[in-house]
Formats: sequence, structure tokens, C-alpha cells
Amino acid sequence: MKKAKTGVYRCSSCGHEETKWLGRCPECGEWNTLTESAVSAAALRVHSHAQSFPLSSVDPEEGSRISSGMAELDRVLGGGIMKRSAVLLGGEPGIGKSTLLLLVSVRAATKGRVLYISAEESAGQVRTRADRLGLAGSTGIDRIEICCTGRLEDILVLLDAVKPVLIMADSAQTLHTDAAGPSPGTVNQMKFCSYELISWAKEHDAALFLAAHVTKDGIISGPKTLEHMVDTVLYFEQGEGGSAAGDCRFLRAVKNRFGSVDEIGIFTMEEKGLIMVEDPSSLFLVRREGALPAGIAIAAVIEGTRTLLVEIQALTVPAKGAVSRVFSLAVENGRVSRVAAALEKHLGLRLSDQDIYVNVAGGIRITEVGVELAVAAAIYSSRTGIALKRQEAIAGELSLAGEVLPVRRLANRSKAALGLGFTLVTAKDLKSAVTLLFGSGG
Repeated sequence: MKKAKTGVYRCSSCGHEETKWLGRCPECGEWNTLTESAVSAAALRVHSHAQSFPLSSVDPEEGSRISSGMAELDRVLGGGIMKRSAVLLGGEPGIGKSTLLLLVSVRAATKGRVLYISAEESAGQVRTRADRLGLAGSTGIDRIEICCTGRLEDILVLLDAVKPVLIMADSAQTLHTDAAGPSPGTVNQMKFCSYELISWAKEHDAALFLAAHVTKDGIISGPKTLEHMVDTVLYFEQGEGGSAAGDCRFLRAVKNRFGSVDEIGIFTMEEKGLIMVEDPSSLFLVRREGALPAGIAIAAVIEGTRTLLVEIQALTVPAKGAVSRVFSLAVENGRVSRVAAALEKHLGLRLSDQDIYVNVAGGIRITEVGVELAVAAAIYSSRTGIALKRQEAIAGELSLAGEVLPVRRLANRSKAALGLGFTLVTAKDLKSAVTLLFGSGG
């Protein structure tokens, strides 16, 4: 008798399933990746019958948050850790992802247990880090259960046994299961394993943190689908430069279903680990003796709910080629180009034959439109060689017509500037701004 077909052929690269073997996967195009599986992935799951119920009968406490014990992380998350949520934390190696997860495991405001999954480090290495961070005597360390494996089947068994309220998985790239193919670290492995952990957390009223590596381009390694599967995507970045802010770590949200993506968390990396910076108003100002050099302007910007004073640095030099270029990492290149075009058009300042370099002290990235007038002032100062006054902070959005548009929360910017000994300056247009900032010499 002919043997009945009870299995499927599943692609080890993308997870696509076929009823018969093919040399090339029709979904991802990879060759010789279809392997026979006893049952399909869909048949592995037992589906229960869905039920509906009145919204008015839902307990509002189900949507409550848990404090992470770190105010900067709570700020970025939107007020704390949401139950039944999944958070993806990406960052470069050594940036402090594991340290942050360990700190949250100990400090989170919950009496439930925490399962710390470490497939990259041994239990001894994790304990050594905890001792170095001064967490050995903390009451929260007693509730942490550590699991040093990346095998999904073992992790699911432990989850059912421990029933944690917080799950820390370090990292998503190390999770693997035989059901998703023989090769760990593939796209299919990450999607399959992450989905299983996210499903468990949502079904058991827990919260999941997934650490993830990034590529050389600075984006999270693996399938983009992983970012769609989670509720929040956080990026941990390091400040650049030789100032005091060079050891800073910036935590940003690029996706947040339960809060804003405009907030920023600021930490400093010290011997005892990550230290929260609660008042960073003057952190990105360079202390100098005497007058400011040409090309320096102080900007009052809004990052989330915070007002920061940052130093904008600009340099203009003759172009090295036939076409001038803009080099800027801290402020978007396109924004700097628009500001330079407005200066050339409305003030007659020749910049088309100049290479323009723009930087922000401390390496913090500024995305707020209120920085544009300060960028214009710094470029003008560098091109003309006229320095700005020390005690002036600048805020304003620049239009292509040469107008300076009003910015939000001007009173907050002025208050923050006054607290640090600055006077806030804005104007109606570029010409009046140059007159205010540079006087008759501008």
C-alpha cells in the first residue's frame, strides 16, 4: 500500500510550507532549504474557541502598569511596563542592554517572580555583573530565576513552572527550536521563537523584554516582522564626543503602542553601571572660559517633555569637489541643507561653494524643528567669522520663505534658559534674527 502523507516540507530559512519537496523555496528563493516535518506548524497549536464579552465588564486594573524602578525607562515606555506587553530592546554590543535588563529585573515594582533567560552568558557571569552593580544585597534579587539556554522547548517548560510576571530574554538571536529548522539564528528561528514567547506572556498576564543585536547600519538584526510582532521597540544609543556627555546612553522608542515615541531616556555609564540622568538641562553644554568661538550657537530644544540646552557646532570650508556637501549626524542632513539654502537666498550668504559640517556636543541626535534657527546662526557665524554672545539661547523653526515660525512650549524653553543664565532669543525672520544675534556687524 502507498504510504499516506502525514507531513509537510518546511523551508528552514523563511518557514514557508509545501505539500511536496521542491528544490527551491517559492517564498524566499533559497535552494535546498525544504526539509520534511512530521506535522505542519499550524497543526502544532491547539486553538480554543474564542469568546466575546462586554467591554464594560473588563477590569480597568488589567491595563495598569508596573514601574520598572528606573524613571528614565518608565518615561520612554509611557509611564511604566504594561502588562501583557512585549518590548524589543536593540543596541550595539557593550552598550548596556544586559545591564539594563538586570537592573529592571531587580528594581521592578512587583512581588512576582522574574525569569532571566541568558543564552550568551553563564549564570556566574550574570551574578558577577549583579555584584558589580551593587545588587547582591537587594531584596529584588531573590525573586530572579536564571535560565542559561536558548532552546525554546526548555524555556517554555520553565515558564510554565516558574510563572513569572517579567521575562528577560537575552537575546532574540540566540533562541532556537528544532521545529523551526536545524540552523539557529535564521529568520524563521527568530520569528518562531519570539512569537511563542510573546504569546506566552500575553496569555499569562506577564511582560516580555527581548534584547536584540543591531547590524552595522544601526538597525535591529533579523526580520522586520519582529518589530511588528512586539508592542514597543526601543533603541539604546551611545553619545559621541569628548565632553561629559560622551559616556551617555540615550534610550529612544521608535514604536510604542502604549505611549509616545517623542520621549528620550538619558543614562550615564559608570563603574557601578547605568546611572539615570534626571536633570540633563546643562549636560550638553561645553564649559568655556571667555568668548564663544565662531560657529557655536546654543539651542533650546524640546525632547519629549524635557527642555534641553545643547551646543550646536558648525564649520564651513571651501568645497573639495565641484559640488558642496553637508556632513551632519546629530541633525538631519536634509534639514541642514534647507537652512543653508534659506541663508543663501534671503541673506545673500554664499554657501553653494562650501562644505558644511554640523555637530551637537555630546552626540545627542536632535529631531525637533526648534533647532533650525540655532543651526542657521551657527552656520552664519562660521561663514562670517563673527561669534555669538555667550548668554543667548536660540529657538525657532525656519521656513523656506525666510520666516522664523513660532515653536511650541516657548515659555518652558525660556524658563530653562533663564535657570542656566541664558536669555532666550527668537525673531520674526532671518534678517531680524541676524540683527538681534550679531548686531550691526551681521
